[in-house]
Amino acid sequence: MSLTEQIRHKARALGFTSVGFAPADPLKGAEFYARWVALGYAGQMDYLKRHLDKREDPRRMVPGAQTAICLGMDYYQPTPTAPDPLRGQIACYARGDDYHDIVKKRLAALWEFVLAEAGEQTKGRYFVDTAPVLERELAQRAGLGWWGKNTCLIDKRRGSYFFLAEIITDLELDYDEPATDHCGTCTRCLDACPTDAFPEPYVLDAQRCISYLNIELKESIPRDLRQGMGQWIFGCDICQEVCPWNRKVEPAPEPAYKSRAGLDSPALLDLIQLDREDFNALFRRNPVKRPKRRGFLRNVAVALGNSGMQAAVPALISVLDDEEPLVRGHVAWALGQLGGDEAKGALKRRLEIEEDAEVRGELEDALAAL
Repeated sequence: MSLTEQIRHKARALGFTSVGFAPADPLKGAEFYARWVALGYAGQMDYLKRHLDKREDPRRMVPGAQTAICLGMDYYQPTPTAPDPLRGQIACYARGDDYHDIVKKRLAALWEFVLAEAGEQTKGRYFVDTAPVLERELAQRAGLGWWGKNTCLIDKRRGSYFFLAEIITDLELDYDEPATDHCGTCTRCLDACPTDAFPEPYVLDAQRCISYLNIELKESIPRDLRQGMGQWIFGCDICQEVCPWNRKVEPAPEPAYKSRAGLDSPALLDLIQLDREDFNALFRRNPVKRPKRRGFLRNVAVALGNSGMQAAVPALISVLDDEEPLVRGHVAWALGQLGGDEAKGALKRRLEIEEDAEVRGELEDALAAL
């Protein structure tokens, strides 16, 4: 068995569901990426704007690199089909354990295997979502899938619900055939996006993407985009859910990605009450911890404002004096959306004592809408 096939076999034994090999040559997509950043589509994700030279050429990450070993790990878990306006939606990838921890350990084990088989003199580095690597282009070169119109990597057999990781090494291995585009004339993902985050096929304006708004954005969510967020409180799967290539996708075999109790459709009225200690305990070693409590409760407030349910008003009022202005402002907006005498009275009382200028603006606009 060749070293390439030994590595492929070992990777599958470690739980990687896709394995491919590609030349570590300069990437044609670097110019497209630089233009995407220049257009402002990365929003506040400053880490995506750095190290453009390294993104262009993997050999700047690993001098003398010959091969990119590209890996995929499935994470799909079924989503409850009966929507409830008082229950939130969390993206499929974030309902179990943090994938960074899981994939990185498997990558380390695979790299140790490579060193054992090829020799300790072998040079290389491994990455999972943490380095300036244009991993989707590398993965497409390696045959793992094609860059879809929703900008996800899509495989004809596995769909798009998989994480990417890679090892860049100076080993010269056998390369796989690159994947070809099979989106055809389909535009379901583009048409389904409730915030119009795709200015054109294959291009995402992250500033309008629900996943950006409720994870990466650290400040107030633009008001004109809040209703489009629906009940999504962390991430969004809409453009994957409507993709025909995901119709027959099977649940991921990795136990760590199975939904934790209560995270497949969490109760919003419980989540809006979380204090810092409860938040940290609930989302320990889970991706939802990324926006921190203040950002997460902001998202929950928006979802409650979109619920149309008067039952949410008392819970929102109880958080109207939260220590975080970001939370108070979005709670004010939510109460303005739901309306009613109880909400109006609470907004007026808070306005009398509120000192934060941005929150005062939210309170005043919420009252004006009632």
